[in-house]
Amino acid sequence: MDIRVEKVESGKQFDAIFAIRQTVFVEEQEVDPVLEYDEFEEISVHFVAKVNDVSVGTARWRRTPNGIKLERFAVLKENRNQGIGAAIVAAVLADLPDKENVYLHSQITACNLYNRFGFVPEGEQFEEAGIMHYKMVLR
Repeated sequence: MDIRVEKVESGKQFDAIFAIRQTVFVEEQEVDPVLEYDEFEEISVHFVAKVNDVSVGTARWRRTPNGIKLERFAVLKENRNQGIGAAIVAAVLADLPDKENVYLHSQITACNLYNRFGFVPEGEQFEEAGIMHYKMVLR
């Protein structure tokens, strides 16, 4: 299996990542589309993961007043548990201009993935878009 993670540069790639997010977050997890697509799309650095040239996963990072936030990690259901999520996390971390104040909001089911890359939970569980999360920070 050939997993490649690329920085999104073109409109065609944006179509692919928005289709993945639509499938994973809006359809599968029933997140309100108003919450899924936000004012940060244009200022974020987006990634697409491909397996044998088919787009199957995505993520993005952006600067916030609190540091660098990693977000919108998604892998299509039929492609999970194949190392794609880990490949995306590694590519996103490698792209960051610095590793100061890096954080994310992890769905409970994904905490172990981020833990393997040095993220640790901070604070209490909280609900975001109807799904329980932990804030995790890179140590």
